[in-house]
Amino acid sequence: MQWDKLFTARRSGDADDKTINPDKLRTSFLRDYDRIVFSSAFRRLQNKTQVFPLPGPVFVHNRLTHSLEVASVGRSLGRMVGSAIADKYKNAPFSFQEFYRYELATVIASACLAHDIGNPPFGHSGEDAIRAYFNELDAATMQKLNTALTPNQLKDFQKFEGNSNAFRILIHAFNEPVSGGYNLTLTTLASIVKYPCTSANGFNKASGYISCKKSGFFDTEVNTYQSLANELGILRKDGFENVYVRHPYVFLTEAADDICYRVIDLEDAHRLGITSLEKIQELFLPFFKEEKGYNSYEKINEKLKDIRDPNQKVQYIRAIWIGLMTQKVSSIFLDNEQQILEGRLEKSLMDLLPEKDQQLLKEINTYSYQHVYNYKPVVEIEIAGFHIIGALLKAFVEAVFEPHRAKSAKLLQLISQQFPIQNGDAFLYQNLQSVVDYVSGMTDLYAIDLYRKMTGISVREL
Repeated sequence: MQWDKLFTARRSGDADDKTINPDKLRTSFLRDYDRIVFSSAFRRLQNKTQVFPLPGPVFVHNRLTHSLEVASVGRSLGRMVGSAIADKYKNAPFSFQEFYRYELATVIASACLAHDIGNPPFGHSGEDAIRAYFNELDAATMQKLNTALTPNQLKDFQKFEGNSNAFRILIHAFNEPVSGGYNLTLTTLASIVKYPCTSANGFNKASGYISCKKSGFFDTEVNTYQSLANELGILRKDGFENVYVRHPYVFLTEAADDICYRVIDLEDAHRLGITSLEKIQELFLPFFKEEKGYNSYEKINEKLKDIRDPNQKVQYIRAIWIGLMTQKVSSIFLDNEQQILEGRLEKSLMDLLPEKDQQLLKEINTYSYQHVYNYKPVVEIEIAGFHIIGALLKAFVEAVFEPHRAKSAKLLQLISQQFPIQNGDAFLYQNLQSVVDYVSGMTDLYAIDLYRKMTGISVREL
């Protein structure tokens, strides 16, 4: 792959002869950022669980605040890397210099804003709930699906993936006459596809390919990704029809998310009284043992002594740790430039940190798993998510299979018009996608409210 071919202002849904946006102030990439911020799918993230149940007496992160913070880190990564690339290739054309010095930061920030836009309600357990429903169908229903769907289409449901769903939301027209979805640039779209492969090829860690760790696009979006890859010169993995190497910018989008959730989930845990300031210091301050200057271990401890509020101490640790990790992963990206361009880098940037940092990250991961992600209220909301999402899917999928029933007709009326349900067995895959589109797009509170109404737990008063 080539740095000068990996970006374009062309958008999804553009006609071949469409003129590229000539505005030099509000550029195409800034417009991507704005379109995501003003979208209803992004706005709904404010009521989707990040880790801890919402709402509560203590403010914790939701998917929206998490995405905004990831975008902030992603912008810094894009600026550091982009400036270094522009400096290295000083003789490149003006458009190359302009993009890497000024626009790459916006592209990565936009991709970070959208990275969770396809996640269903109730955190990652929402994805598990969708997968579980389609893997645990009765034999007769499973036989119908095996007959009507291709293996890859069936895997789209049995291995439902929020990353694939994000790509679908951003590029799909749903029930509108205009194609292209949000009409984002191909550059921004490519920057969010962490696992550029189909569902049938994904979830295959044994392959050794980072592209196949999960999946990046559903059956309906395969052709779109193929066109995008051809336009940007993204390489295809040898021996595969629909497995590609990562677009280089994806590594930066992923790194911003990896940096944020490791420290921010523990910051939330501290505010909720699940963990202590002492534990936060124990987990994060050792990263600075070998640092010099304002980042030295001694300087940081002096600063912490001057801060009185424990929450402010944790915020300070969070800020300096994010700054340190941003510098480190930027350097790692640039050090691995050739491997990235050749599509040979099969690890995340965080996984390439020095061994001493890897051991410290392992301690953070272990502690978070034991004391944060298995915290009782977190587990309770995950169980509730399984039950609610499973019940909603069961009702709507049965209505799709038996539309002639009186109750089915009423249920299908509840599904938004943007997710059309059509008559006939030939539309089974599309109809099931519409059901999953509807359910996965719900906020936590909307899903709970609809579940209560459908089951008669609560009834609307006229």
